[in-house]
Amino acid sequence: MANGGPVEHGFPHLETVRAAITALYRRLSYETVRTFATSVAPADVAFADTDDLHLGAQRVAHELVRHYGLPDARLIVGFRKMTHAANVELTAGPEYFVELNDRFRTHRRDIGAALAHEVMHVYLHRLDLSFPRTRDNEILTDTAATYLGAGWLLLDAFREDGASSQKLGYLTPEEFGYVLAKRALLFGEDPSTWFTSAQGYEAYVKGRARAAGDARRPPLTAAGWTGRRRYARDRRHAQEHGPPPAGDADVPYAFSAGGTEPLRVSFPCPTCLQRIRVPVRGRVRARCGLCRTVLECDT
Repeated sequence: MANGGPVEHGFPHLETVRAAITALYRRLSYETVRTFATSVAPADVAFADTDDLHLGAQRVAHELVRHYGLPDARLIVGFRKMTHAANVELTAGPEYFVELNDRFRTHRRDIGAALAHEVMHVYLHRLDLSFPRTRDNEILTDTAATYLGAGWLLLDAFREDGASSQKLGYLTPEEFGYVLAKRALLFGEDPSTWFTSAQGYEAYVKGRARAAGDARRPPLTAAGWTGRRRYARDRRHAQEHGPPPAGDADVPYAFSAGGTEPLRVSFPCPTCLQRIRVPVRGRVRARCGLCRTVLECDT
């Protein structure tokens, strides 16, 4: 939890975020992801200063348990002094003990944001879905909470001005915006009306632009002129000299061929980010087997 200190910006964890989205689809399936079409409503996790602290925290925790589909999980919420925003004790259940930073006693509007992350830890624990490294696992948790409809609260808790700052979670504000925009594109949502934080909304706009760019990269037909020109040059080189070794990380596609097989190109699906492999033969319509997105390509 950044509290008055510097807030990291940009997209330094983007590859891990994309891997987290793919992992969600692989573990949950297309059908299960679609059950999260409705995000947590602001009114359902609202917390007024006049609300009882402990009863209000339990109410918000119960709403997030319901949203994530954990009806048999019971969260016991307490408060104590700590460095991090919150902590959850992951056990076999059905009771889970969540501790929130004492700061939330007086910053109650952000309790929902902290609990969105901690309850997602419980959800992923029950799914047995995790990444090996601790920081990557926390990025997976933020990404999953956002993609499944509750993490917008974490972005809305981001506030920054000349004198102070606050940010919850391990993603940068722009990365939260990227995942939130991915979700909005999938379900046709417009989360812009939910923000109470002007800085959170600005980060969402930047993340939305980055997410939209995923659908405009070659060999997709929506790619821009510059990308198409570079793709044509790389394709010609692969056809004449064979596929080059992996190089520029900014190039999303890679050519491959083996034996008598025709040249093929692989690229990430703009929805679930799983790599798709199709033959190089002009106009091709591809269907992602993981998220079922139909893609128009010019290979």
